Amino acid sequence: MANDDRKRRDLLLLGAGQLGMAVLRALAPRTASRQQSVTVVVSPRTLTSAAPADRARVAALRQLGLAVIGFDLASDPGAVEALFKGYRVVINCSGFVAGPGTQLKVARAVLRAGVERYFPWQFGVDYDVVGRGSGQPVFDEQYEVRQLLRSQHETEWVIVSTGMFTSFLFEPDFDVVNLAARTIHGLGSWETKVSVTTPEDIGRLTTEILLAEPRIVNEVVFVAGDTISYGALATVVERVTGLRFDKTLWTLEKLRADLARAPDDVMARYRAAFALGDGMWWDKATTFNVRKGMETLDVEQYLRGLLQQ
Repeated sequence: MANDDRKRRDLLLLGAGQLGMAVLRALAPRTASRQQSVTVVVSPRTLTSAAPADRARVAALRQLGLAVIGFDLASDPGAVEALFKGYRVVINCSGFVAGPGTQLKVARAVLRAGVERYFPWQFGVDYDVVGRGSGQPVFDEQYEVRQLLRSQHETEWVIVSTGMFTSFLFEPDFDVVNLAARTIHGLGSWETKVSVTTPEDIGRLTTEILLAEPRIVNEVVFVAGDTISYGALATVVERVTGLRFDKTLWTLEKLRADLARAPDDVMARYRAAFALGDGMWWDKATTFNVRKGMETLDVEQYLRGLLQQ
């Protein structure tokens, strides 16, 4: 095992989407100064794609001094395990695009490969509090990943709980704040809260958590750009825009009925989940970023920047 460990490279990051790129932009300069290697996994088609966005993404990764490989996480589990055996640390920024079951599959491969330290794709809500049966199947899978990691003692793990991306509050399809239609929908109640963080802040904070001394081991670390109720969100939106919005409360009962009528509607699942309250928020004052004195973008700052674009 000692000989195998000496052959392992430093860090493997899965996925170069919005979050993966944010982590890499923060991480690459720090690892370069430490002479640590970082390899990024993208889908094979991204490497061969002629699409300008894909070509620009691969070029940006290489400009950061990163090694880039094409690999399909939907591959045979043995192939995934073989890939992971070459690295000491794995950070999973792959998201849910590879389909149901992928996060459990990746976590199992990490453990079988004997990876020293694993940051799973848990950049979201507090799945310990949410538990099973939230109405969002991927939440159930995330809970199972936590149980799996806690059931063993060979691979260290760190979970970074971030809440939802701040931008998601303003996503028209999610329909909490629709700036074009001037509508705001509260989920559950106007007092229901949600924690949110921008990908850029997640990238900076994840880098600090990864490199923290003494090393953070087997811990859920909470971060937040903001923790805000839907009622307070409505107040912020109207104050910043200077406009009146049509405000409607969507109760948990209404959202569950919507989901029952359209069980495959992803946004209906998310609305029902984020109406629960419990597990969707935490006190910002207790977060890693506040304890370390790190500034983050709150909802009002994010919205002001969005309106200037």
